[in-house]
Amino acid sequence: MGRIKDEAFFQMVHDYLKIYLPNQMCASSNTVRAYRTALDQLIGYAASASGISISEVTFGLLDSGMVSGYLDWLVAEKGCSASTRNHRFACIRSFFRYAAAANPENIVLLAGLDRIPRQKQEKFSGVDYMSETAVKALLEQPDTKTRRGVRDQFFMILMYDSAARIQEMLDLRVCDIRLGNTPTAVLKGKGSKIRSVPLMPETINHFRNYMKLFHPDGQMHSQQPLFYVEQCGARHPMSDDNVRKFLRRYGASARRNCPEVPENVHPHLWRHSRAMHLYQHGMALSLISQWLGHSNLETTLVYAYADTEQKRRAIEKSMGRDVIAGVDLPKYSVSDEEVLKKLYGLK
Repeated sequence: MGRIKDEAFFQMVHDYLKIYLPNQMCASSNTVRAYRTALDQLIGYAASASGISISEVTFGLLDSGMVSGYLDWLVAEKGCSASTRNHRFACIRSFFRYAAAANPENIVLLAGLDRIPRQKQEKFSGVDYMSETAVKALLEQPDTKTRRGVRDQFFMILMYDSAARIQEMLDLRVCDIRLGNTPTAVLKGKGSKIRSVPLMPETINHFRNYMKLFHPDGQMHSQQPLFYVEQCGARHPMSDDNVRKFLRRYGASARRNCPEVPENVHPHLWRHSRAMHLYQHGMALSLISQWLGHSNLETTLVYAYADTEQKRRAIEKSMGRDVIAGVDLPKYSVSDEEVLKKLYGLK
């Protein structure tokens, strides 16, 4: 590993991610992960853009020009939305506020970042979701004669039925599925908030079948991850990338026979779809808000907006040019650098 040029910088990153956020700000592991991703990407971009190794990155290198370049790269090269770009920028500014408070020499860098504008976001055009026909087509794709097929199908069934976020699914332990008269899944959401969501009888039937294959001991109080992969004889929680990979694969195969399946089948699409289907079948928005774990009812109103838009388009399609329209108006192997990232909390 090359000699670290600015040890104070990497120590500041370490303290921010490992001490300040989790201990002083009581940030959840998911929040810390988001901030780590932003800083990791920025440092990697700065090293690449400057033709140096990560160990040579310094505070001085991360001026407003470098941060602006990183934000432009996010949009142009990574295809990130304005919302994602602005969120990464907020994470970076938060770190520099911390660094400026710890060392006044960094105030000038923070002042430079304050001159970088947020990117204007496109006007909200409704929430993406799948039709019930598309959901059914996707659930039929896994080969349930295989162990992996059973796992993948149950994962999608549970993710849809519970309307869980992807990280909530990956964090599930066996003991988080509560059987009884009213079966529920206990989900750990944003800000470590716990909520219980009811599960349908058919989901429980699939759960029991899944347990026979993946947790044959039947220990319902087990702290083991519900969904896992085996490496070197040990069980590890399934990764986000693993889930996205099989969702893309099943999406491509389902689309051959069902054109309603969207091009990009991603984890959050299942959550949106479940919420929309519940709303369309008459569930009150206040209950959907609790189901989804939204802290603000306004967040849930997107489903009402989307459904209203759907109805408006259907009316326009069926009626053509409406009578009212005719009336005239008044006038979105470990390298040294990997070791360095782990040492300072970037991995």
